Amino acid sequence: MGLYLKFFSLHLKSQMQYKVSFFLTALGQFLGAFTAFLGIYFMFTRFNAIEDFSYEQALLCFAVILMAYTMAEMLGRGFDLFPQMLGNGEFDRALVRPMPIIFQVLAAKMDFTRFGRLVQAILVFCYAIPNSGVEWTGDKILTLCLMVACGSLIFFGLFLVYAAFSFFTVEGLEFMNVFTDGGREFGRYPFSVYGKNILRFLTFVIPLALFQYYPLLYLLDREQSVWYMLLPLVALLFLLPCYAFFRLGLRRYKSTGS
Repeated sequence: MGLYLKFFSLHLKSQMQYKVSFFLTALGQFLGAFTAFLGIYFMFTRFNAIEDFSYEQALLCFAVILMAYTMAEMLGRGFDLFPQMLGNGEFDRALVRPMPIIFQVLAAKMDFTRFGRLVQAILVFCYAIPNSGVEWTGDKILTLCLMVACGSLIFFGLFLVYAAFSFFTVEGLEFMNVFTDGGREFGRYPFSVYGKNILRFLTFVIPLALFQYYPLLYLLDREQSVWYMLLPLVALLFLLPCYAFFRLGLRRYKSTGS
């Protein structure tokens, strides 16, 4: 952990060397995410509710997804750039170092300009939490924390799968953006609004609904079972096949000769 924090500090200091560029890029990230917020706002100016979810409750979903995705992308940026590591020979050097591969990829790149989106998620939380109609108790505060933390790990697992495909294709496969960027965009609303088949897929295949939709039902007292509170932890089982797929690709890896 101490070594990871050292890399964290180094990346932060290096990106802050050009402060104007850093803050302008962060502002761009904020404004980019703001367009998604406007989409929700204009939707609810026409409809009072979407599948019995109010505007503030939809904003709660939006903030959870945005914060989870942003944290995963900010700290797991190395996996998004993993195909470059394979192509330029950096990964070959990583293989001979006495450190875990995943740690080295994580430490290779962190993008703190995503902080702009994180700020927006915090601002949306500040509005949605007191206005969503949730009676906040200790278990519901814990549920919200689990939604964000476990959601970030699920997105990290998807980045890991994206990197694993690079072992077989050398170049990254853009279809994975359907589940990463697409998950962030579709997660602006409770996943049930997209129909039962989509909800099943996002429950049993790519478990985004396990940390977004079902715990939300618990927060809103539409479900009383404590299992709905704990489903974000169940979603972490998704990391096992993600890691296994990455290890499979690592065993099949052949150097590009760069």
